[in-house]
Amino acid sequence: MIRLVTRRLFLSVPVFLGISILVFVLVQISPGDPVAARLGPEYDPRIADLMRRELGLDRPIPVQYARWLAQAIQGDLGYSLYIGQPVATLIRERMPVTIILAALTMAISLLLAIPLGVVAAVRKDSALDNISRLIAMVGISMPVFWVGLVLIVLFAHYLQWFPAGGTPREFGLRALVLPAISLGISFAALITRMTRSSMIDILAQDYIRTARAKGLRPAVVNYRHALLNAILPIVTLTGIQFGTLLGGAALTETVFGLPGLGRLLIQGIERRDYPLIQGAVLVVASTYVLANLAVDLLYAWVDPRLRYA
Repeated sequence: MIRLVTRRLFLSVPVFLGISILVFVLVQISPGDPVAARLGPEYDPRIADLMRRELGLDRPIPVQYARWLAQAIQGDLGYSLYIGQPVATLIRERMPVTIILAALTMAISLLLAIPLGVVAAVRKDSALDNISRLIAMVGISMPVFWVGLVLIVLFAHYLQWFPAGGTPREFGLRALVLPAISLGISFAALITRMTRSSMIDILAQDYIRTARAKGLRPAVVNYRHALLNAILPIVTLTGIQFGTLLGGAALTETVFGLPGLGRLLIQGIERRDYPLIQGAVLVVASTYVLANLAVDLLYAWVDPRLRYA
């Protein structure tokens, strides 16, 4: 297990390096001038040149990247051109909202999707199975922002059960329930379909028929024997979808007005705030890599064969 952890950590180093290069280059070649956007349409060219020298934007791109990477390794992501505060401080303030939203979304989705997928597989081709497949197909098809708007109109405006916006400091977890449902519908639909497909394959195995022949209760066969073996691809899909949740959080946070990292990134893109964009994308991408590293380790814990591979 220790060798597996060491190998995964070692392989993560070039991944982080590649992410940092990609993030820096894509932001640098994007259209627009951050200095011009900061100073406004009528600016003094001399002031603009002075600002570019202060920010190091007049240097070659490799030099800019080396300087930015060295500072990023030390936790210094520069200063926001528009807000004027350290990017690391802004990310540290906004990141908890996004992480809590993603965690709540995963918890709600998994708690609903896995049992639904198991029941659909056990009762294959029944009315319940057909209904679950229809719900999953509809859930995958609905855009996140549209679901968010519908939830706001229904549960915040008409029923007034939840706030339409605000922060967790104001309303507690109630402020995150609608965003989590909006973000989690498509994720739950994917998990439901994956659980059903995986369970159907496992239920057709010989050792499941043997367990049934021994007289074990259906709940023991379905959950203790079948689900434990069917859960492996679900664990993999969960790690992959975690990055999608972080990306989708940008739209969800904008719709619900949540002060999260995704909304901060959208604001940085609108204002061409290069240091903010680079820092936020780097943190999101790094979080995604770490999440997949955690999933690899969890996969090895669930399947002992991988510990000795």
